[in-house]
Amino acid sequence: MNRPTRRAAAGTAVALSLALTLAACGQDDGAQKPSAGGNKTIGLLLPENASSTRYEAFDRPLIESTVTGLCPRCTVDYANANGSETAQKSQFDQLLAKGVKVILLDPVNAKVTAPWVEAAAAKGVQVVAYDRLAEGKVAAYVSFDNQRTGELQGQALLDALGPKAAAANVVMINGAETDPNAAMFKAGAHRALDGRVKKIAYEQSGEWKPEVATAKMNEAIKALGKDGIQAVYAANDGMAAAVVDALKAAGLKNVPVGGQDASIDAVRRVLIGEQTYTIYKPYKPEAEAAGSIAVQLLEGMDISSSASSLTESGGEHIPSLLLTPIVVTKPKVQVTVVGGGLYKAADICTPEYADACAAAGVK
Repeated sequence: MNRPTRRAAAGTAVALSLALTLAACGQDDGAQKPSAGGNKTIGLLLPENASSTRYEAFDRPLIESTVTGLCPRCTVDYANANGSETAQKSQFDQLLAKGVKVILLDPVNAKVTAPWVEAAAAKGVQVVAYDRLAEGKVAAYVSFDNQRTGELQGQALLDALGPKAAAANVVMINGAETDPNAAMFKAGAHRALDGRVKKIAYEQSGEWKPEVATAKMNEAIKALGKDGIQAVYAANDGMAAAVVDALKAAGLKNVPVGGQDASIDAVRRVLIGEQTYTIYKPYKPEAEAAGSIAVQLLEGMDISSSASSLTESGGEHIPSLLLTPIVVTKPKVQVTVVGGGLYKAADICTPEYADACAAAGVK
């Protein structure tokens, strides 16, 4: 089981990480310790771009700008697997063949990566697990406290149900079973919900695919009936959108639905009352920390001050940086995703959503 064993203040760790890297690389005057073989390329492999828009919109550009901003002679070799484990393995092998010395890996299927990491180590390549904890002896892990994310999701459903929670049947549409984060989200949600709702009446994996989530939600509606569903947990916003549409098509109203990722369409659904909450993970500090740690490893630096938590995985204790997620409900849109700089109010509040934004104080 993957679990954090201790945790430091995320903001402090990120700030220190950046400061250390700036000291090492920022001047680019040739004084810094060269990486083995002189290769200044960092590999970046992200898992998909269909179910979640975050990777292309936020993670990639933020990581790239962090790496090149802190180490001007460094470059990023990027590929997206589009949900294909086979494609990602090929991309990983290509990076090894090119001689990169550090790879940031957000795996499609974390359960198969141990041989990849071993093959990389044999070539002197260090792998940083990004957002999802890859199996194998990775050099570092940068993510959010994923069990806490699930707890926040479950508690947000309870808050929405209020005094009706004890009599509520809840449907759970979980993430892909190949993703260790999904298991932690699920565990956290159960910790919040179990014993506080009537029962988890239907629970299946939506595989991070909206079309699968649609099928599973329709199965739940058929099995439980229109009066047998009082709330729905969806592990991310892409699946939450599918759940909302399935509930509408079946004529079900006033059923709380939650998601995760704070995608802009989800924020809009929250504002108009179609989705009850989403979870905001401040991608900027996550991406900056990952880029900074990758550069530190490339330069042969000690990362213990930057990745000062430890996560247990397969008997190993992985240096980690785990950040804290934030619940976004309608009254909190302004102070979270707008105040935090994820979106500008103008991006969210197109004419269709102007009235909802005004009512929620988004400006």
